[in-house]
Amino acid sequence: MSAFDFTQWPPLISDKDREILQFRATSYALAHGLLYLPPGAQPSAPTSAIHAPISLFPTPFPRDLFKQAQKLQSIYNILYSRIAMDTEFLDQTMGTEVGVGQVDEFTGKLWSGWLDLREKGLVQPLHLGLFRSDYLLHQRDSDLSLKQVEFNTISSSFGALSQKTAEMHRSLETSTNVYHASANLTASKFPSNHSTSDLVKGLAAAHLAYNVDGSRILFVVQAGERNVFDQLWLEYELLEKHSIHVVRRTFDELAHQANISHTDSVLRIELPDQSAVEISTVYYRSGYTPDDFPTNTQYETRFNLERSKAIKCPTIPLQLAGGKKVQQVLTEPGVLERFLCDEAKYGPQRVFSVQTLAEIRESWMEMWALDLNGEFGVRQARKRASDLVLKPQREGGGNNVYKEAIPGFLDSLSVRERPAWIAMELISPPVGLKNYLVRAGSGASVETEVVSELGIFGWSLFGGGKVISEREAGWLVRTKGKDSNEGGVATGFSVLDSLVLVD
Repeated sequence: MSAFDFTQWPPLISDKDREILQFRATSYALAHGLLYLPPGAQPSAPTSAIHAPISLFPTPFPRDLFKQAQKLQSIYNILYSRIAMDTEFLDQTMGTEVGVGQVDEFTGKLWSGWLDLREKGLVQPLHLGLFRSDYLLHQRDSDLSLKQVEFNTISSSFGALSQKTAEMHRSLETSTNVYHASANLTASKFPSNHSTSDLVKGLAAAHLAYNVDGSRILFVVQAGERNVFDQLWLEYELLEKHSIHVVRRTFDELAHQANISHTDSVLRIELPDQSAVEISTVYYRSGYTPDDFPTNTQYETRFNLERSKAIKCPTIPLQLAGGKKVQQVLTEPGVLERFLCDEAKYGPQRVFSVQTLAEIRESWMEMWALDLNGEFGVRQARKRASDLVLKPQREGGGNNVYKEAIPGFLDSLSVRERPAWIAMELISPPVGLKNYLVRAGSGASVETEVVSELGIFGWSLFGGGKVISEREAGWLVRTKGKDSNEGGVATGFSVLDSLVLVD
């Protein structure tokens, strides 16, 4: 339970102070690389940038629930690592024979490609996961709890810009008197965030495990990426702190520039006016949506990278493990125990207590498959539509169906397509919480009622049936107007935010 009154946030300030905050915030963002490329076609070398969408105040969050989210991350790192190594489970859940891949074309193509590669033999046993577990506060009467929205296993973005946002709010606290309007806005209540360096440690761990001098890390990116600076900060950290060089390429570029040795499966990338470089680690900042695969050529490139000796972040099975169907199946009896309590498989020192499993389950909302028991899953979704969200096997925002839109959507959904969707009880965040949101080119900040989502980053290097190393790796906050159902910053629904911890 929290005694904090969310309806009294943010503190009352004058219009003049609001203008001061906006000037200081946007100036800080522009000066410190909290940036996007502007909309529209971009030159090959950037000539301008805009500040990322930001909030003027950090969002209050109960200290105990923040620490709980951090504690859970290590368990989730291990859980999803083990899921990715359980081929039988993924075949049953995500495959084209009995799983979601039967009806979801994108999932089916990824799984089928992975099956073909398995049959031919994969040479790299190691996987790298850079994860983010997303949460909302759930309020029932006066009680607050932490509830998971989803777990991301591919292209978990905004680690670097989230650190920059936290640093921006710290700067506003020290450089202006405006934050003195609330006793909560003191530096001691701003949690530290080192997500850039912490995420890069995961990439560096994979590079070190590959252990070839002069090899580089490949970032697979989207063409026309506006969120390039979030990626570049990781690249700079790799180079400056770990002396690891990065190569950035799109799928289309890799179709012509990636070569895999027939003798040892080494992945090499052609560079202009240089000899080809060996790749230690493939880090995907694309490939999470069907839009990244407009033709079979992009799928062929993905599968080509998968069969190489380079360590993938993520591998195809780890990407499949992040599907919404897996999230739902984990709630079924005995499934969590399969991955966290099997002493015979993982050893007595690497299993978890009944209490730990209860803490994990407490972070979940009720979920079920739309094809549950024939028509039962759909009937329940119709009956409880006002309290539900329907989720497909997609990442990137803009894909879910909410509340009053559900009955009409179910009318249009064929029986065959139902297995690709899950129903999830909606989380009920605290009402009355407000903030000032700022977007580049939109003039004055907008005060509006908001919902804030906490993401906890983590990474895991694993393979051969065991987790080699894993860490919690910082956090982000995305804040959106309460009337916006989606939460993706890159898709234009949210702003970047940070935390002030309250007791």
